[in-house]
Amino acid sequence: MKFIVDAHLPKKLSLLLSWKGYDSLHTLDLPNSNRTKDSEINQISLNEKRVLISKDLDFIESLLISDKPYKLIYIATGNIPNKQLLEIFGQNVEKIVKYLEDNRLIEITGDSIIIKG
Repeated sequence: MKFIVDAHLPKKLSLLLSWKGYDSLHTLDLPNSNRTKDSEINQISLNEKRVLISKDLDFIESLLISDKPYKLIYIATGNIPNKQLLEIFGQNVEKIVKYLEDNRLIEITGDSIIIKG
């Protein structure tokens, strides 16, 4: 599975996913870095079949209205330390990937993974 991690999330999340064996990019890896427009991120997600990981609510709206991005993991943890976010992913990445096989939208909160469809 391929991922693209949005600007509001730490580069370490992308590195963790790579370390776990997944193809992962962070917006910092793109030519326009964290200034990459949402429309460009959506297009990369679609073209490369990358699951977008973001805290940006605009991507939920885009997915529901325009079918972009390819798939989305919405982070709804609020402002938690990066270490805690990395622990959530480190402990649950296999489960998250499994859920993404049949679903396009997953929400991650501080204590749960919610399949939205």
